[in-house]
Amino acid sequence: MRRGVALDFLHYEFAHSGVVTSLWLPPLMAFLISLVTSMVGVSGAFLLLPFQMSVLNYTAPSVSGTNLVFNLIAIPSGVYRYFREGRMLWSLNGVIVAGTLPGVGVGYYVRAYHLHDPGLFKVFVGMVLLYLSLHLLTDIAPWRRRRRQGGSGMEPESVARTETIAPSRITFTFGADTYSFSLPGMALLAFSVGIIGGIYGIGGGAIIAPFCVAIFGLPVYTVAGAALAATFITSIAGVLLYSLLPAPPGVVTRPDWLLGVLFGIGGALGMYVGARLQRHVPHGALTLLLAVVILLLAMYYLTELLTLL
Repeated sequence: MRRGVALDFLHYEFAHSGVVTSLWLPPLMAFLISLVTSMVGVSGAFLLLPFQMSVLNYTAPSVSGTNLVFNLIAIPSGVYRYFREGRMLWSLNGVIVAGTLPGVGVGYYVRAYHLHDPGLFKVFVGMVLLYLSLHLLTDIAPWRRRRRQGGSGMEPESVARTETIAPSRITFTFGADTYSFSLPGMALLAFSVGIIGGIYGIGGGAIIAPFCVAIFGLPVYTVAGAALAATFITSIAGVLLYSLLPAPPGVVTRPDWLLGVLFGIGGALGMYVGARLQRHVPHGALTLLLAVVILLLAMYYLTELLTLL
C-alpha cells in the first residue's frame, strides 16, 4: 500500500505520519474547534492534539510539530481580526513572546529526549488545568462580584491602549477601565507555559490565556488577541526546532506538513469567524466557555492516571 496517495474516496494515507483518514475531516474538525477556542484567545491546537492522538492514532513526537504547523496557518486570520478591532495589546504580546520563546526551546528537548511517553507529564498538566478551570468557575459564580466589561458584551468603541511600561509593571486601558500586571510575573509565567507549549505543540496560548484572566485579572477581550499573536510567533520557532534540530535515533520529530496544512486551512476559517463573533458574547459567558474547555482538557489528561496505576 503506497503512502501519500488516495486509497479511495474516504481514505488517504499521509506519507510522513502514516495517518489514514478522509481529506475533509482534518479541516472540518479544525474549523469547529477553532470557532470556539479563538473567542477565548486559544488557537485550538491544544484540542487538536488529543484528536490526533486518540482519533487519528498519531502519537509520535512529530505530532507536536504538526500542531505547530496548524498554528502557523490558522492563527493569522484571528490576529488580523483582533488588530482591526483595536483589541491587540502589543505590550502584553511582547512580554509573552519574550518569555515563551526560550521556553519552547527547552520544551523541544524535553519532548525529543525525555518524554517519548508523556503520560506522567499529562497528569501534571491535567492537575494544573483542573485547578485553573475550578478557579474560573468559582470566579463567575453568582456569589462572587466581579467587574465585568460591557454588560451584555464588549462595547463597540472599546480599544486597548498601553499607558505605562516600567521594569516592574505594565498599565493599560480598555474602554473606560484601567488594568495592570506584573512584568516579571508575566514573563516567568510565559517561560513556564512555553516549555509546556513546546512539548505538546500548542505554542503556549492555550495555557497562558486562562492564567491571564484568572490570576492577573485581565479582561478576556484584551488577552485573546495578544495570546494568539504570541502563539503564532512562538510556533514559528517551534516548527523550526522540530524540523531542523537533531533527535535521538529512532525518534521522529519533523512535522507532517500536509496534515498540518489541512488542519490550518480549517482553523484559519474558524478563527476568523470566532474572532468576529467574540465581541457579541457576554464576558461571563466567555469565561464560562473558557473554564469548560479547560476542564474537558484536564479530564482528558487525567485519564492517563488509569494507565499508570
